Amino acid sequence: MSKFYLTTPIYYVNDEPHIGHTYTTVIADVLARYYKLVGYETFFLTGTDEHGNKIQEVAKKNNLEPKTYCDNIVEKFKIAWKLLDIGYNNFIRTTDDYHEKTVQYVLQKIYESGDIYKKYYEGLYCIHCEKFISEDELVDGVCPDHKVAPVIHKEENYFFKLSKYKDIIYEKIKSSEIKIYPETRRNEILGKLELEVEDISISRKTLKWGIVLPFDSEQTIYVWIDALINYLSGIDYFGIKGQPLPHLWPCDLHLIGKDILWFHAVIWPGLLLALKLPLPKQILAHGFFTINGQKMSKTLGNVIKPKQLVDLFGIDATRMLLISNFPLGVDGDFSIDDLRKRYNTELADNLGNLITRTFGMLDKYFSSNLEVKKPSLEVYQKINECVKEYENCFSSLQIHKIPQTILELTSYANWYVQYKTPWILFKEAKTEELKQVIFDLLYCIKASAVLFYPVMPNVTLKIFEILNEKFNESVFVDLVKRSEIYIASNKFNKSEILFKKI
Repeated sequence: MSKFYLTTPIYYVNDEPHIGHTYTTVIADVLARYYKLVGYETFFLTGTDEHGNKIQEVAKKNNLEPKTYCDNIVEKFKIAWKLLDIGYNNFIRTTDDYHEKTVQYVLQKIYESGDIYKKYYEGLYCIHCEKFISEDELVDGVCPDHKVAPVIHKEENYFFKLSKYKDIIYEKIKSSEIKIYPETRRNEILGKLELEVEDISISRKTLKWGIVLPFDSEQTIYVWIDALINYLSGIDYFGIKGQPLPHLWPCDLHLIGKDILWFHAVIWPGLLLALKLPLPKQILAHGFFTINGQKMSKTLGNVIKPKQLVDLFGIDATRMLLISNFPLGVDGDFSIDDLRKRYNTELADNLGNLITRTFGMLDKYFSSNLEVKKPSLEVYQKINECVKEYENCFSSLQIHKIPQTILELTSYANWYVQYKTPWILFKEAKTEELKQVIFDLLYCIKASAVLFYPVMPNVTLKIFEILNEKFNESVFVDLVKRSEIYIASNKFNKSEILFKKI
C-alpha cells in the first residue's frame, strides 16, 4: 500500500488558535481525507510547540507555571480542531515525554557524529522569533515580523555544522528531490544557499523552559531544533514511545507558512543528512494574509477565531470558504463580508439551489420515485472533465481550486435546468425527456457530493441521505479513479435547505 505522511507546523502556544492556524490545518485535513479515500495509508500530524522564552514570559504574566499554561492553550486547540472535524492521526506536544526523549536521542547521535561543537557567539537576537537575526534582515532597525528591535546576545553555545551540508541541500532542491512550492519560494531558498551559510546555534545557556541537552546539563535545546524533530517523534521513528511507524518516513508533505521556510527547507534537511535519513519530499509554504486589508492583531481587535466562523457559516462551509479564498502560495486577505457574499453565491444560490430545485421537481413530477438510467453523454463528459480537473488540483497542490472546480459542475447543472425547461416538458407530457433531465441532474448532484467529501464531509453525507444511499470509499474511488458513477436508489428523500442564505 502507498503511504502519504503530511504535517502542519506545530503551533506556538503563546496564544489561542485563530484563523491562521485554522487555514493551514483545514488544508491538511482536506488532503488527508483525499489520500485516505484513494487508498493510501495516510498519517496526518499536527500539534503544539511549547518551549522557549516567550512561553515562559506569557505564563508568568498569567501567574501560571509554563506547563499549566500550555495545558490550557493546548485544550483550546483540540476543541477548535474537533469543532472543524479535523481528523488528525496524532496531536504531538513538545512537552510530551516521548518527544523530549526523541529530541535528546537525535542530538546525542549528531553530537557523536562530530557535527556539533561548542563556541562563543555574539549577535542580534529577536526574543519573539527566538532566533539570531542578521543586520541585513532588519527593516529600519527592527525585526520585520515583530517590529521589535533585537537585543545583543552573547553566550557559549553548541553549534550544528549546517555549512557542511549547504551544497548537498542546494543540489537536492535544485534537482527537485525536495520540491518546494510555490516556485518563488524555491528560488528564494536557492538564492540564499548560493550565499554563505553559517553554522547555527542549537542550544541556550540562559533558557530554563526547554529540553536539557543530553551531553551538557547546563544548556537547553534551541526551541526550533526541538520543534523540527517532532516530525520524527510524531511517528515514533526511533521507537521511544513503543509505537514505531518508521515506514512512514520520509514525510510526503510539510505544510508551513512562508516565514518558517528556511527552517524547513535548509536546517531540517541538514539535521536529517547528519542523521543519514531520507529528506522530506515536498514543502508547501503558504503566504501571509490580512484581515480587511490589515495585519491581524489583538490591538486592532481583528483576530478571527474558528468558532466565530463556524457560528456564522457552519462547519463545512467554513472549511470550504477558508481553503478557496486565495491561492495557497500567495498572500491574501480575509474579509467576513466577502466570505458572506461567497457563501450566498457559491453555496446557497448555486449548490443549495440545485439540490432544492432538483429534488423538488422529483417530488412534484414523480412523487420522489424514479428508476434512474444512465446520464446523457453530454452530462457524463461534463462530469468526467470535472473529475480530471479535480485530480489535477490535488496532484499540483492547487487546493484553492478544488471547490471552484466542483462548483463549475453545479453551475452547469443549474444552467441545464433553465436550458431544458423541465416544467414545459411536464406540461407537454414529454415524460421520457423529462426523466432524462432529472437523471442528468441527479448524476451532477451525486458527482458533486462525492467530490466535495474531503472539503465538506457532513454536506456530502446529507446529500447521500437525500439520494437514499450510503457514502463510502468505494463510491469515491469508482468516480475519481474509474470514471464510474451510478444512482443506486429509485426512491428518494425530500431535501432540506442545506445552506440558508445569510
